[in-house]
Amino acid sequence: MIRRAGPADAVAVAEVLITSRRAALGAIPPSVHDDHDVRTWVATTVISTHEVWVVDEPDAGVVAAMVLADDWVDQLYVVPGHAGRGLGTQLLDLAKQQRPHGLQLWTFATNTGAQRFYLRHGFVVAQRTDGSGNEEGAPDIRFVWPAPSGPLG
Repeated sequence: MIRRAGPADAVAVAEVLITSRRAALGAIPPSVHDDHDVRTWVATTVISTHEVWVVDEPDAGVVAAMVLADDWVDQLYVVPGHAGRGLGTQLLDLAKQQRPHGLQLWTFATNTGAQRFYLRHGFVVAQRTDGSGNEEGAPDIRFVWPAPSGPLG
């Protein structure tokens, strides 16, 4: 069910990101990149330079994806209709196993659902910004695990 993604998964991973992000409008700002740019970025950069994990279901295909870049959870999305079934938790647990010395990630300040999810999984708020450091220009929050005594605190 959970497996490491390879080049053949680039299209499916991109679709998870595109579909999930579009469904989350309101909780997160719209993407500043069009679908073609996201697909190209996943195929040419993400799959080849980052550790990508997917939840692949026999009848539905890839329904969740997580991108790890060093100690960062760079992307974690579950497609609409599959959320609330523990898939994000499974991927996050895997990330913790892969990075036992700590993880960090950003989430938009408006994404209260994601904030509750990460707090429930032992992450703590490490930093809040006005959004001037992200492409969307939207306020965001950096979460860390473990913290504050861990190496990322």
